[in-house]
Amino acid sequence: MTADSGFFRDRTVLVTGGTGFVGGHFVEHLLTRGARVRATRRHRPPSFDDPRIQWIEADLNRREDCLRACQGADMVIHAAGSVGAAGVGPQDALLGMGDMLALTNAVLWAAWGAKVPRLLVFGSSTGYPAADHPVREEEFWDGPVHPSYDGYGWARRYVERLAEFTARRSGMHVAVVRPGAIYGRHDNFDPATGHVMAGLIRRAEARETPYVVWGSGGEERDFLHVRDFVRGSLLVLEKGGSCDPVNIASGESVSIAALARLVLKICGHDVEPAFDPTRPTAIPKRLIAIDKARALGFAPTIALEDGLTDTIRWLREARP
Repeated sequence: MTADSGFFRDRTVLVTGGTGFVGGHFVEHLLTRGARVRATRRHRPPSFDDPRIQWIEADLNRREDCLRACQGADMVIHAAGSVGAAGVGPQDALLGMGDMLALTNAVLWAAWGAKVPRLLVFGSSTGYPAADHPVREEEFWDGPVHPSYDGYGWARRYVERLAEFTARRSGMHVAVVRPGAIYGRHDNFDPATGHVMAGLIRRAEARETPYVVWGSGGEERDFLHVRDFVRGSLLVLEKGGSCDPVNIASGESVSIAALARLVLKICGHDVEPAFDPTRPTAIPKRLIAIDKARALGFAPTIALEDGLTDTIRWLREARP
């Protein structure tokens, strides 16, 4: 684990979307780094509270709210916004993409206006073209996104273009992180919008029989625990170049079949998964190179089985 350099200590760090899955973990971790944490919230209550957090009620669609939240901040971590999922229809996906771009634009504008020195935004590994090898940062624009990411992958590409424009014109240091598939405590377990990991856990815990898994099972993904993701992203914010994107992932892949069987084992659901290749899935293989992150000092610390065990334990404890 990388030692704490003290970079965030006593600095005011704004986390947009501080009540969300990723934003909440940033808030929690920054407190351990001694940061003065400010976080926005709107409808959702925080997953945890602490008297050291300055909560700001804000609608980030309102530019005045964005500007008010950014005033006096030393850094902004933009973790607010929607994400896509394999089962979401294209019409709803369009709304989500539009919201994501509008929020990013508003936060960049406000941070620029408030003269915030540093800002972190997130691209996505969905923006890479199809490849059978671990994708590297410089390959991002080598071809179109995979058709299964049409829309969302392109929107995430445009997030990076907005970040580049802002950095060039304002002089702000804008760090860009491209995540792999993130999971962990407080993940989205909604059947309609949750991603593959949360879906597999939710249905194993419900003891679904048959236990149907979308796709052939041969699809490969790179999964990273959210705590490792937060550590890696903060390292990029501290040490990475402005608008010099960095992949933050595990650097290892697992098949969906192997993942499903591991989830079933940890949950204690003794059935064999039934794969349904007629159901929608995303790209067949997404492998991610993390050499650039390693050069900054990043290394994943939470093994997949350990991370899954912790996530499932949390889900059981969180049930009403």
